[in-house]
Amino acid sequence: MIDPIDQAEAEMTTHTPTISEQAHAVAAGSAARLPADVVSAFTAEQAALEARGVPLDVVAAGTGMPDGELLDVHGAPTSLTRLRDGRPAVVVFYRGAWCPYCNIALRTYQSELVPALSERGVELIAISPQKPDGSLTSAESNDLSYSVASDPGNQIATALGILTEPSPDTIAAQITLGLDLTEVNADGGKALPMPTVVVLDAAGIIRWIDVHPNYTTRSEVPDILAAVDAVS
Repeated sequence: MIDPIDQAEAEMTTHTPTISEQAHAVAAGSAARLPADVVSAFTAEQAALEARGVPLDVVAAGTGMPDGELLDVHGAPTSLTRLRDGRPAVVVFYRGAWCPYCNIALRTYQSELVPALSERGVELIAISPQKPDGSLTSAESNDLSYSVASDPGNQIATALGILTEPSPDTIAAQITLGLDLTEVNADGGKALPMPTVVVLDAAGIIRWIDVHPNYTTRSEVPDILAAVDAVS
């Protein structure tokens, strides 16, 4: 007979943290480590983003996925259409290699989502507005096997209606930490996509779009797989 205490301990040991659980741990660590005014600026922005919610003009499911002139991790021209190559896909929009919440999501998708999508014949593609060397950093530092591309000028994010820009206080806080978006973004701007996951069918039609205005939250793997399976 299994001891209930031993079983509970075993379940805790084998539990894989969700993206949300990992993000909460990062947020707690940042609150303890960063200057109070920086933490205050980030917290205020997160609350404001959450209060505004998902933009009203976000593209709806059933719409064709927009495309743009993307760059791969080596700076070579590519596109979402080329990366998909006629296959259904999950497209992840993230802010950049500098964003700890993005890295949590990208790593989790690598370990938990990629194997499941591979079994289903579905591509995983991650897109950000950063320069190609930032995309390469994202891919290498997180050991990603899926495609990572740069979208100079946020062409696709703009067409989807998921574009935002940090508040002046947040920009000042980022500068304090050594982050200048005008240096890392490919177009020299400050605009960023809201973290978003889009599920596309083989024809490139949007079947599910999940937008997270508060960048500390992300689409969880079970929700993405449920959306993928609903397409088949």
